[in-house]
Formats: sequence, structure tokens, C-alpha cells
Amino acid sequence: MPSKFRGKYFQDFSIGDEFHTPSRTITEADIVNWSYLSGDWNPVHTDEEFAKKSEFKTRIAHGPLSLGIATGLMDRIGIIEGTALALLTLTQKFNAPVYIGDTISMKMTVSQKKETRKEDRGIVTFKVNILNQNGRIVSEGTWDLLIASKQ
Repeated sequence: MPSKFRGKYFQDFSIGDEFHTPSRTITEADIVNWSYLSGDWNPVHTDEEFAKKSEFKTRIAHGPLSLGIATGLMDRIGIIEGTALALLTLTQKFNAPVYIGDTISMKMTVSQKKETRKEDRGIVTFKVNILNQNGRIVSEGTWDLLIASKQ
């Protein structure tokens, strides 16, 4: 019986596979909502007058906010819908600020696959680049996901 999900199974991924997400514009509401959710009210994110005096010259999005949005963008392409069992590790470097009004997207490349002791799952490692509207990599890293295997 076919799965009701469209996600790829561990066996469906190959090293070198590339996936591109749709894009999403960062809004002031995103920053305010993230501040409420996280409790991070750092003025570089929430106080325009303070931020004007910073090296950024205006408010910037929280780094974890861009990661949270990136996970949603990944979900929108459906490659792990119903097959992702867990996010095991995430390493991320923040290269450039994300501003209100920036539009981000993500490029994911399968860099490694590893079988586990349990036959019903495996680990897929993605090289992740979060890009702004100009194609600049604002954040890069690796994400290890535990993915279901075909039974």
C-alpha cells in the first residue's frame, strides 16, 4: 500500500542530491513573535534606535529565527514529510545578518548517508545553505536527520 506521505525514505536519497526550497520574506512580525516565543528581547533585534548605532545600522533577525524558518521551508518541499523521525544534530555558522524585508531560501545537498543498527531507519546528512534574495549565503551548516527506511 502506498504511503499517504510524499517524503523520501533513507534508500531514496543519494549523496550529491540537491534540493531547493521556496523562499520566504522575513517580517517585523516574525521578529516580534520570535522574541515572545524565545524570550530574547536583545535590542539589536527589537529596538530600532539601538540597532541604528550597531554595526548593522538597523534591526536584524535572530539567528535561530532564520533556522526555524528554514526548517519550515524544508517541510514545504515535502522530502521528509512522514519519513523524518528526528533531527539528530545541527551545526550552523552565521555568515551575514538577515534583515527585515530579506527573503531567504535554502539549498540542501546530501553529503553523507549512514545505516544504523535498526533496519527501519538511517541517518542522512545534509549540507545546508540559507541564502538571501541576492544569493548570498547568510548561514551554512550540516543537519543530520534520522530518516525512515522502506519496509
